[in-house]
Amino acid sequence: MYREVSLPPALAEHVAAVWLRDGTTGEHPMRVLPDGSADIIWRDDGGTVTTLVAGPDTGAQLAPLPPGSRMVGVRFVPGAAGAVLGIPLDELRDQRVPLTELWGPGAGDLAEQAAEAARPELVLAEAVERHIAEPPDPTASAVAHRLELAAGPGVVAQLAADVGLSERQLQRRCHIAFGYGPKTLQQVLRFQRALRLARAGGRLADVAAEVGYADQAHLARETRRLAGVPLTDLL
Repeated sequence: MYREVSLPPALAEHVAAVWLRDGTTGEHPMRVLPDGSADIIWRDDGGTVTTLVAGPDTGAQLAPLPPGSRMVGVRFVPGAAGAVLGIPLDELRDQRVPLTELWGPGAGDLAEQAAEAARPELVLAEAVERHIAEPPDPTASAVAHRLELAAGPGVVAQLAADVGLSERQLQRRCHIAFGYGPKTLQQVLRFQRALRLARAGGRLADVAAEVGYADQAHLARETRRLAGVPLTDLL
C-alpha cells in the first residue's frame, strides 16, 4: 500500500519523491533500504499525528504500520536534505528524530494542519518548499552521480581529484551531505542501482557485472549486508 505522487516542480532539485503509505490488515512491515538520503514523514496513528525525520540508514529498517494508520513522506535527493533540514546528515544517521527538534514548535502545527487537509502530502510538500534555504550543493550532487556509476579500485582518490578536494575534505563533505563517507555511499548507491536493474527484469549475473560487483556472489553478500535478506526474497 505504498505509492508515489507527482512531484511539485518547485521541489525537483531537492526532492526525489513524495510518497504515501496506508496500513492494511495482515501487511508485513515495510523494509526500508539505505539510499544515501533522508525523509520527512508525517504519521497518523488513528488518534495521534506526528512529524519526524528519518535519517540516512546504514542498514535495512523495518517500518510497521497498523491498520487504519497512514504515512506521508518527502524523500530528498541524495546530498540535498541538508539545505532543508539545516543540520549535517551524519547527526541523523540511523536515527528517527521528531521534526520539532529541527524546525521548532511549528512542526507540531504542521502535523495538525496535515491531519485536517484532504491531501496531507501537499501540506508536507509546501512546508518543505518554505524551508528550502539554498540550492543543493553542486559538489554533493556530482559526488552522488559519480559514485553511483563508479567501480574498481581507487574510486575515492580519483573522485577527490576530479572534484578538487583532498580525500580528507571529501570524507568530511560526504558525512555532512549524505550521513556517511564516500566508500559507504558508493556501496549504498551501487546496491540501489543494482536493485532497480533487477526489478526491471535483469539477470542477476548481468546486473552484478553492469554495476561493478566482482560477481553475482558479491552482489548477494552486499544485499544481505544492506537489506538483511537475499536479493530474490527482496525482489
